[in-house]
Amino acid sequence: MKKMRVLILMLLTCFAFTSIAQNTVTGLVQDVNGVSIPGVSVIVKNTTTGTITDMDGKFELEVETLPVTLVTSFVGYKTKETVVTSSDAVTITMTEGVGLDEIMVTSTRTIRSQKQSAMSMTSMKAKEIQNKAASSQADILRSVPGITAEGGGGEVATNVFVRGLPSGGQYVFNPLEYDGMPVISTFGLNSSAHDVYIRNDLGIKSLDFPRGGAAILYGAGSVAGVINYISKTGTDEPENIIQLEFAEDGRYKADFFSGGKLGGEDSRTYYALSGFYRYDEGPLDTGLPTQGFQLRGNIKQEFDNGELIVSGQWIDDRVQFFLPLPLDGDSRDYAKGNDGKDVKTIQTMHAQHLSYATPDGIYRTPIKDGVATKGGYFMANYKHNFDNGLKMDAKMRYARYAHEFNLFLTGSGNPSTLNNFVTDIDPNASNISANRTGMSNSTIGGNDLVLVNTLLDRNRPMTDMATEMNVTKKFEGVTVEHNITAGVFLSRTEAHDQNVQTRYVSEFTSKPYLLDISYTSGGDPMTLSKNGLFNPGAAYSNNFITANKQAFYLTNEMKMDRWRIDVGFRYETIEADVSREGNTTYTMDSDASLSSDLQTVKWGNNAYLHGKGKDSDWAGVIAANYELNDKVNLYGNVTKGYFFPQPRGIKIASDGTVGSYKTEEIYQGELGVKYGSGKFRGTFATYFVDLNDRRNVDLRDDPNNPGTTIETVTTLSTKAVGVEATWGYELAENLDWSGSVTYQNHEYNESEDNPEYVGNELERQPSWLAYSALNYDNGAFDAGFSWNYTGKKFSSISNAVELDAINIFRLDAGYTMDLGEDGETLRFGVSVFNLFDDNGVTEGNPRDVTQSGAGEFFVGRPILPRRAFFRMTFSF
Repeated sequence: MKKMRVLILMLLTCFAFTSIAQNTVTGLVQDVNGVSIPGVSVIVKNTTTGTITDMDGKFELEVETLPVTLVTSFVGYKTKETVVTSSDAVTITMTEGVGLDEIMVTSTRTIRSQKQSAMSMTSMKAKEIQNKAASSQADILRSVPGITAEGGGGEVATNVFVRGLPSGGQYVFNPLEYDGMPVISTFGLNSSAHDVYIRNDLGIKSLDFPRGGAAILYGAGSVAGVINYISKTGTDEPENIIQLEFAEDGRYKADFFSGGKLGGEDSRTYYALSGFYRYDEGPLDTGLPTQGFQLRGNIKQEFDNGELIVSGQWIDDRVQFFLPLPLDGDSRDYAKGNDGKDVKTIQTMHAQHLSYATPDGIYRTPIKDGVATKGGYFMANYKHNFDNGLKMDAKMRYARYAHEFNLFLTGSGNPSTLNNFVTDIDPNASNISANRTGMSNSTIGGNDLVLVNTLLDRNRPMTDMATEMNVTKKFEGVTVEHNITAGVFLSRTEAHDQNVQTRYVSEFTSKPYLLDISYTSGGDPMTLSKNGLFNPGAAYSNNFITANKQAFYLTNEMKMDRWRIDVGFRYETIEADVSREGNTTYTMDSDASLSSDLQTVKWGNNAYLHGKGKDSDWAGVIAANYELNDKVNLYGNVTKGYFFPQPRGIKIASDGTVGSYKTEEIYQGELGVKYGSGKFRGTFATYFVDLNDRRNVDLRDDPNNPGTTIETVTTLSTKAVGVEATWGYELAENLDWSGSVTYQNHEYNESEDNPEYVGNELERQPSWLAYSALNYDNGAFDAGFSWNYTGKKFSSISNAVELDAINIFRLDAGYTMDLGEDGETLRFGVSVFNLFDDNGVTEGNPRDVTQSGAGEFFVGRPILPRRAFFRMTFSF
């Protein structure tokens, strides 16, 4: 009994000492304006003890002893250290800034800074994105290290090339996500341009771009990186923004954002709503304007142990898209047209009403609508924290869009004189004449240049359903904290991909008139083009594609002293079904005076071939980060990943035999060092990428039907090694210099289909990339000057044509006025894209693998010309 009393006394004593040793630190984190900041990481320095602030910016933390140093960090703000000496509530004020201590949101399940991550990571805050007056994703992504982003096509269908990987453009290896869910769950059903479905607006809070194979584990998975935009949600402090934008060449845009609390003072329901309307006649004047609107928003309900966010989008927008056009063959600058002026676009409003007879009735081209998208998505995200260290995160997204991607495909060959054009078709032609369609007695001369162009009308409606659910359990050992996550990702995507190609002939000028061409052959009158039409119904294809994906992943994010170690495994299956309609040439007019192309059209025959592709594969990741000291972290990762080929590339023979459908295996690795202290921050890394049996789907010229295109599949393997450095330095108070340099050595190292390509460099991938920017912001005046360099590169896989390096400079500046004590401000801003009007060419003719670099003309896509934007932003 005595021993029992002693034991009880000892336990009570231990409990008393334990109670005394525990101290509760409470506080509030706010910005310089006194607005609370939710989601801030609060960590006890040199420990794994930490928490995050709630929706009111408040936190509560148990510590063993006082004093302690708290480290607070959050995306878009400078990391701050605060010494706490007592249990009194502390208020911590954070200032805006950038650095390696920003908290990661994407591709992780634990609180960590960029410096603590085991991969390359870029984050951008809302202010940085908004001040750029970005009219495309390329304007934003150009500043991301290791990324080549081409925006020569206009506002949508940005071409994104990630370091070391081959791509024809767009988002092949980089899924575009909003709030952690992909815009499209399965790549390559009908469109690889994910940004046609959604636009950035004032409701964007930040951008995360983790790069490298370690991004494959969570969500939809990615072998090269994830472009994840994170939306604003409402807080206790209401926020309202109205913004008006004007630009050269007839651009008008109105944006808004409103967010705050719904209900009374005790309400835990919040809202955020954003959107825009935009009308634009530029940046290249085609006579076919860009216009439309978008609305996005969310409602958030907080609970004691979690939150539910319901969000959605509605878009009704059409955007003109620019493709390569004939340039001067020597300088690769704009070529001179018949009127002696530069031909900056061959797109024309005169083609918008073209129509012709088909077996299904009269077909009218929707070319005037360009890239047209109408529809939206609904998404729900529920998070719950259980009392036993278990967390659940569940997302569901349903999207449905009516979508068309209508474009001017550029000419069949180069411009030629009217006389040469006709006699090349009929050597016996005489009495050649060409009249501008719809204009009486308006002819062009026999030595004037004409051009055959192709309209490619793509009807691509899409429905996408995706859900993800994972649970994370924290186990605290003696020296290691384990955060084990198990999750599933499921999706079903249905898409239609109907393509109609129509050829017409026009004069060679900007916004050219269409031509009606006639001549005499053997004494008989002949019509070569009628109402501008040269070859109506030149090509036709029609596909219905569905894909089901199921993925399971298991990860462990470990924290111990100075180490962060991540290991993970993912297993995924895809089953894709393709129904492909055949086509037949139909005679629609038997008039012998019409050319054979005017008498016939190629159209669907309502006979379908069906094929199925199914495969599974696994991915594995091991990554580690070691904190060498307070300033230096070392990191490395090795991944084995996979990439599912585009379902629309599944081959189906005339007898119904289906070609192989196998995953493409990708091996990647990276070693690097991250430094961050005081005024300087920087990273240096070396990496390798090895891609096997890549099934590359390209749009190529059809050798059997000149002037039209077909999709071809080329199997090849690639390898690449590279080095990358990034830096940021605070030159003076409020003045920051940042930049990056990437060098990569890459080649095709195997190809069964085209062994002659082995040893060639990857198409459209430069060896050198660089970015540098000076940014100043003192709260009232802000200014940024940036330079983006893209080195020389080859226009196609054949390496026949090398494109010159490109330099793009831009200027962004603004002045913000305080309008009252309630925090109202008015900012006047100006942005100038391509400040020095560089005429660089982003690509040659990607549809012609045999393109030559010599000749009177060179088909290529220039970067967009200089354009100035002016903005007024009212915040209240």
